[in-house]
Amino acid sequence: MQKKRWMAAALAGAMALTLTACGGTDDTATSTDDSTSTAESSGDVKKISVIMKTSSAEYWQYIKAGAEAYDAEHDDVEVSIKGPTSETAFEEQMSMIETDINTADFDAYVIAPLQPDTVKTLIAGETRPVVALDSNIEGAPEVKTFVGTGNEAAAKQGMEAAVEAAKAAGWTEIKAIEICGVQGEPTNEARKAGYIAGIEENGGDFLEEETQYADATADRAVNCMEAIIQTHPEGVAIICANNDDMAIAAARTAAGNPAYENTIFLGFDGVKSACESILNGELTMAAAQDPYNMAYQAVDAAVQLIDGAELPEFIDSGSSVVTVDNAQERLDTLNSYLA
Repeated sequence: MQKKRWMAAALAGAMALTLTACGGTDDTATSTDDSTSTAESSGDVKKISVIMKTSSAEYWQYIKAGAEAYDAEHDDVEVSIKGPTSETAFEEQMSMIETDINTADFDAYVIAPLQPDTVKTLIAGETRPVVALDSNIEGAPEVKTFVGTGNEAAAKQGMEAAVEAAKAAGWTEIKAIEICGVQGEPTNEARKAGYIAGIEENGGDFLEEETQYADATADRAVNCMEAIIQTHPEGVAIICANNDDMAIAAARTAAGNPAYENTIFLGFDGVKSACESILNGELTMAAAQDPYNMAYQAVDAAVQLIDGAELPEFIDSGSSVVTVDNAQERLDTLNSYLA
């Protein structure tokens, strides 16, 4: 791995790099007043601002690690990473974006928007490249590409695996009920569409009229699962959810109920808690995103855009399905990102 000049300085004692620092790093050089580009004025070092949805959640620590890995592997790139204290700290993120957009220090921006419409307004007229991360900023010409998970494709992949598992578990009527996030939210709807396609194209039924909305929280998912059990005392082949927390909560709520003993509980994200739950025999499987690779690709896209490349509107960072067969391997990989 190549060593950057500022990393050499770190070894000299001037500064230290750490994966576990929250709130991001500040690797940017002092801005200059001359008319040359930032890259030219700083020895052709490309400076990229990465603004996450939060700096505190597990998922976003993998995002941070991926961006830092790209930074560490490229002598000519410096990445500044930051994020608000929570995914509801809207004003905090807006302030970060506004501050970085208004500085001459950066050559490109990677932004994971909490409120895409507001971010669209903040970046209006920006001539430096903008890459959307994790969630798109629809209708913004300043956004040159969106790097994220193909949510519909990933959910379909997970549901296809769940259908096969349900058949193997002895279910003859393959029916699924989803515990959703927020009704109408684009990511939620894309995952729902993927679940529907995954079961209906493989001979099963998605009970859409019985969809439960839990606002993406585990507490409400418990109530939703209790309602499902009341309505279906005979059991349901597949319970899928919009995230891992809700799926885990549903599995724990149904634990000990003989009718749900062979139910397939399908989550989405594939974070550490999901891997641990799968290994403990609670959650059955999870459609898994790849946040580390997502961030790595997003920074690489920003670098390419600085160099004048044209990129597709959407770059899929990939997905997989976590089961008991590979959960330990994924858990080890996730732990290595944060070591």
